[in-house]
Amino acid sequence: MTACPTGIAHTYMAAEKLAQAAEALGVEMKVETQGSIGAENVLSDNDVRGADGIIIAADKDVDLSRFVGKNVLVVGVAEGIRHPERLIEQVHSAPVHSGGDGGGAGGAVAPGAGGGKERSVTYKALMNGVSYMIPFVVVGGLLIAISLALGGHTDAKGGLVIPDGSFWMHVNQIGVIGFTLMVPILSGYIAYAIGDRPALVPGMIGGWIANTGSLYDSKAGAGFIGAIVTGFLAGYLVLWIKKARVPKFVQPIMPIIVIPIVATTALGLFFIYVIGKPISWVFTHLTDWLGGMTGTSAILLGAILGLMIAFDMGGPVNKTAFLFGAGLIATGNQSVMGMCAAAIPVMPLGQGLATLLRRKYYSEQERETGMAALFMGMFGISEGAIPFAAARPAQVIPANMLGGAVAGAVAGLASVKDAVPHGGPIVAVLGAVGGVPMFFLAVAVGTVVTAVTTNGLIGIKDRRRMAVSVAGVGMAPASGAVMADDRVPVGVAPVAASVAATTPDRAGGGSGTGGVGGSPDERPGGSRSSSRSHTPENSGDSREVLSGYLTQDTVKVALAAGEKEAAIREMAELLARTGNVRDVDELVRVALAREAQGTTGLGEEIAIPHAKTDAVAAPTVGFARSAEGIEWGALDGTKAKLIFMISVPEAAAGDEHLRILSLLSRKLMDTEFRARLADAPDEAAVLAVLGEVQ
Repeated sequence: MTACPTGIAHTYMAAEKLAQAAEALGVEMKVETQGSIGAENVLSDNDVRGADGIIIAADKDVDLSRFVGKNVLVVGVAEGIRHPERLIEQVHSAPVHSGGDGGGAGGAVAPGAGGGKERSVTYKALMNGVSYMIPFVVVGGLLIAISLALGGHTDAKGGLVIPDGSFWMHVNQIGVIGFTLMVPILSGYIAYAIGDRPALVPGMIGGWIANTGSLYDSKAGAGFIGAIVTGFLAGYLVLWIKKARVPKFVQPIMPIIVIPIVATTALGLFFIYVIGKPISWVFTHLTDWLGGMTGTSAILLGAILGLMIAFDMGGPVNKTAFLFGAGLIATGNQSVMGMCAAAIPVMPLGQGLATLLRRKYYSEQERETGMAALFMGMFGISEGAIPFAAARPAQVIPANMLGGAVAGAVAGLASVKDAVPHGGPIVAVLGAVGGVPMFFLAVAVGTVVTAVTTNGLIGIKDRRRMAVSVAGVGMAPASGAVMADDRVPVGVAPVAASVAATTPDRAGGGSGTGGVGGSPDERPGGSRSSSRSHTPENSGDSREVLSGYLTQDTVKVALAAGEKEAAIREMAELLARTGNVRDVDELVRVALAREAQGTTGLGEEIAIPHAKTDAVAAPTVGFARSAEGIEWGALDGTKAKLIFMISVPEAAAGDEHLRILSLLSRKLMDTEFRARLADAPDEAAVLAVLGEVQ
């Protein structure tokens, strides 16, 4: 089985190399590839049963549960490319997989086995939890929002209610279940990424405890921040317990009975008796502190409440501010709840707006989550921003707090009132808000501040990473190019995770991504015909090569550039001949950002730089040769002499270009094919050779 984080070139190159080596050695082999277009040539139960051994050449987590009782050799994908014969010889003496380590292979892959820099375990685990949490946030939040919109009303006492026993109350309750599960899921899958299957139960139960404040005498649970804490505690606790030496007769029950019970009990009691007390203390003292501020400046109080509302979106700090405002409604003071109500929707609205303003900073799934967050924000569901805060806490939480503070301060200045313990535009629509125009102004200003600040902070991080890249520092090979959540690329649609991991936080892919559970397919757009429609009439050879994405205009038999950055610019200018490139500089920037995350030098004197950006109007592929070769940071140390550049727009259609790239990667493993491509005398001859890629 072969798999790389991007799921494209290295996956198929390793598969082809292993197949070639097996044929040369007279060994019967079947290779399953787990690429961005899904698993192909899948190993059946009969295949596994009859196998003498299993080789896993992967730089991402793969499920080993199918291979219990088999000799399993786990290496990085680079080993599959560089030393396939050695792997075939070694697999017979590989350790027998017992299944005790759970389903993941992440712990079995040697660090750096892929030949390059890996994302940290912390980052991988966090992204894994976020990716599994997102569906629960979206489903729960949207169901609650729909039930409030269609079944909610303000009653005589000034509350926002849905009639008990009604259809919409049942819809609301289903949504609440989704939200209730959200936090344990986040915690559980963080733990799973660290400690594999034995850590799943303690992680989920720990997350439930963290979110249930009544277990440790707190009026509010610890929310998603508490879930992150319990997830990491559970994961590392399980790893520690695994190191304990136990009698052989106990070993089979360790992962399914002993470890989950011990870890769950220890973590639960530790949170209740040790961590929970400070949380309760914070809640109590924050409430007392706010109670002493009611006579101070309304602007200052509004800003402080907004900061608290935005900080943890459901945690103790948020709940302290919310319950403080809600409690004063009964005393006739509705202004404090007005400040809270204006701040509550700012986080989801701001993050949703951010994904619309700078789409290139976000994966396809994140943009879809952003649309859901916009909808949730309209109904005062601040949890819609949690996936963004958990994925990029350093950028998102400060931006959320700034926007919340601005919204609260504006509402305080204008003496906005809210008669119900709820927030967001929905309360104004239902007539519970006094000072509606200023309420909407406060929400709008806070939303814009959050969105602009978020993108600004992400952009600063992007530019710093680019500066390191241009200086030649921190170049990481493709094994570390995408977001660490490889099981479910968060926020990482297939194209975003593989061809377009262009922002510093993406993987991919985490995206990526993700990754985050199958990633959603990209939306239609940018078809083959659109690619050709931008080609000038004098484009020369009309032969359709690589589905028409590559033409004679995008072939160059001799690159002038002698180093990577110059070569990428020269290739971008080559693609611009088609008329498909709107902004050459932006295309170069995105391609270099992708290189900063992981080299696209594949070895065997091949490089395939790629970028996904709206700087191109349609999918376009270019090919060029370098006689002397260009240092590209390839796995095998060879200089790139055969260079393909692939550019796709954000709305690239389906996965056709991914299939072309996988076919191209396989074909390029054929020594004779590479030789003919290198020897082709002119552009027409190059097209003829590449026309064989079918």
